[in-house]
Amino acid sequence: MNAPVDVSFFTRAAKPLTSYRKYWAARFGTAKFLPTSRAEMDALGWDSCDIIVVTGDAYVDHPSFGMAVIGRMLEAQGFRVGIIAQPEWQSADPFKVLGKPNLFFGVTAGNMDSMINRYTADHKIRSDDAYTSGDIGGKRPDRAALVYSQRCREAYKDVPIILGGIEGSLRRIAHYDYWSDKVRRSVVVDSKCDLLLYGNAERAIVEIAHRLAAKEPVANITDVRGTAFIRRSGDESAQGWFEIDSTSVDAPGRVEAHVNPYLMISDQAREQGATCAREDEATEVAVKAESVGSPVVAKAAANPAIKPLTFVANPNLPSTVQTAQGKIKVPPRDRSVIRLPSYEQVKSDAVLYAHANRVLHLETNPGNARALVQAHGEGATARDVWITPPPIPLTTAEMDYVFDLPYARSPHPRYADENGSHDGATKIPAWEMIRFSVNIMRGCFGGCTFCSITEHEGRIIQSRSEDSVIREIEAIRDTVKGFTGAISDLGGPTANMYRIGCKSPEIEAACRKPSCVYPGICSNLNTDHNPLIKMYRRARALKGVKKILISSGLRYDLAVQSPEYVKELVTHHVGGYLKIAPEHTEQGPLTKMMKPGIGSYDKFKQMFEKYSLEAGKKQFLIPYFIAAHPGTSDEDMMNLAIWLKKNGFRADQVQTFYPSPMATATTMYHTNKNPLRKVTRDSETVDIVRGERRRRLHKAFLRYHDPNNWPVLREALKAMGRADLIGNGKHHLIPTFQPLTDGSYTSARRKNSTGTATATTVKASPVVKGRLLTRHTGLPPLAQGAGGKPSGRKGR
Repeated sequence: MNAPVDVSFFTRAAKPLTSYRKYWAARFGTAKFLPTSRAEMDALGWDSCDIIVVTGDAYVDHPSFGMAVIGRMLEAQGFRVGIIAQPEWQSADPFKVLGKPNLFFGVTAGNMDSMINRYTADHKIRSDDAYTSGDIGGKRPDRAALVYSQRCREAYKDVPIILGGIEGSLRRIAHYDYWSDKVRRSVVVDSKCDLLLYGNAERAIVEIAHRLAAKEPVANITDVRGTAFIRRSGDESAQGWFEIDSTSVDAPGRVEAHVNPYLMISDQAREQGATCAREDEATEVAVKAESVGSPVVAKAAANPAIKPLTFVANPNLPSTVQTAQGKIKVPPRDRSVIRLPSYEQVKSDAVLYAHANRVLHLETNPGNARALVQAHGEGATARDVWITPPPIPLTTAEMDYVFDLPYARSPHPRYADENGSHDGATKIPAWEMIRFSVNIMRGCFGGCTFCSITEHEGRIIQSRSEDSVIREIEAIRDTVKGFTGAISDLGGPTANMYRIGCKSPEIEAACRKPSCVYPGICSNLNTDHNPLIKMYRRARALKGVKKILISSGLRYDLAVQSPEYVKELVTHHVGGYLKIAPEHTEQGPLTKMMKPGIGSYDKFKQMFEKYSLEAGKKQFLIPYFIAAHPGTSDEDMMNLAIWLKKNGFRADQVQTFYPSPMATATTMYHTNKNPLRKVTRDSETVDIVRGERRRRLHKAFLRYHDPNNWPVLREALKAMGRADLIGNGKHHLIPTFQPLTDGSYTSARRKNSTGTATATTVKASPVVKGRLLTRHTGLPPLAQGAGGKPSGRKGR
């Protein structure tokens, strides 16, 4: 009877997705693929589209692609939805190919931020795009959300524009832009959209579509959760809100009376049938003062110019937030709005930027978050960007409804090659990656500061039912071309958070912590992995399914709470290698990442090796690490390199910190402040890795084994006073000798490489008298015989 309620079955105070009356166009039925041309519309018998979704991705009709989820969801509500995928953006004509939408344009840059999709962390242009047919880069503009919105407005000025997707979601307030190295305005202002939907938007988009279909003006839709919009000063719809000023730091707040810790408080005293000793004492003092008479009043009688102070109620405070004693109590959260520092303030003041970011992240729990408002512009151009509280999470029944929609689970036929296949030159790598995978949940309560999942999907886990997941596996088995019996992943943002969350809805609604697992696992968190174990076993038992792999990132500090889960995972669901992400070994950067210490990794490693041995399998852990993260010193990276060598790891692909908009770590990068704590002018500063030279050094420590990095590492180690790590022994980090190199970098992933993979034909340096030549410093390699072994010496 005392077992915690499964977080997946908490009731949600929101209108169910399936409760709306279908729009009249539902009579047209379901399309195999949502139309992308007038010819396809004609084939469906449509004369127009009710809604047109413009996206920066190739159109793949799969529940892992945002445009497909939103399109199919709106289709299920009875609307006719068209798709314009990766349009040419040099003019508005490509945005007119489906005609004028009856209700609105839905705009998204795609599953990835267009700037991260286009540029590396070192500002280099990528040549590929995993969300484009043929893996070709350059098929979407930079800042695609802005460009697409502006072209839609140019095409049809009177059609509302609803902006969504992760690019808009992470730019809903003024934000630091890594690519231009400045603070930019909210995307709502720059795109001139009518509404921005942030986070997973099924609930919001359905409500907005039905309200627009009912002829409600888009300007009146200001009460939908998970939206952002512009209000001008004097807007009547902004009346009745209690505004909380949070536009400054280090400002004194209300001075509270000091409480004697040895006296009972009023509530406790009344419960025990007594009175509060403090109040008794105050009453006694007041009576004495009245009997003696106030000296100020006596003086006033003698001198009429002296008058006593009179305290009156603040007329700016609503009467509902004052008690009879004149004390302020907290106003209702659903009518409270926090005013953040304006765009102009955060642009010019890094401390205020950090403060605004901290407030934003504190207001992310749908159970207690308040609305936010941020001013942009001054004078005649002044306007406020309003952000409503986050959307209410979907229930399990609603998650099943979303994932059970009639997806084709394939790219649109327009991307097929001459053989009608999507496996050749026209292959879409992002679809190839998730082709045989199943998404079982949304959200993440890890709260890693460098990650944007929490800001976009929220930290409350939304899980599908086991039956829904099994149905999708069976659909892959029966309908997806090329299936050989292996499911590549059963996961989501994190592999092992399925049906995990707070033990009670009351705790969940009241919590304001940014993470449920840092600095330790919360005592209110239900860490039961049994529902996930049960699903794994049921999925493995399906006819025609040979293997179920887990490719999503594993939260290993959570996994070790359930040894049975680790055993199940290691025994049946690891394909030789398991990737996990400790990210670092040192406490300095780990505290800024909100990641567990390396001891958690060691504990998981012991369990992994134990169960691998019991299963008779030779399996390996592949740890991932981040270079140049805020809070990382050169000594931290050196210690990480020593740990890597000691444990026999040679990193191939190196992940460098990438400041994505709105992430907490990005705020550290921009402001040198730590927004995980209260921000003041004198609060903690953070060591930031800036500049190409230092970022390269941190990457070089991760790839200590690459001869191209040895010169810069030798120089750095000497400067750090650690020349003892330079030598040719096993305990040294890098050798004293330097082979000839051409500066190229060869990676397992071809497009991560620089130079040519066969860059071994380096010109030998000229022979200098007195110089000892080796195969590293100029001698040619030994001649190889037919058998691949060194041939014998030739006779004279």
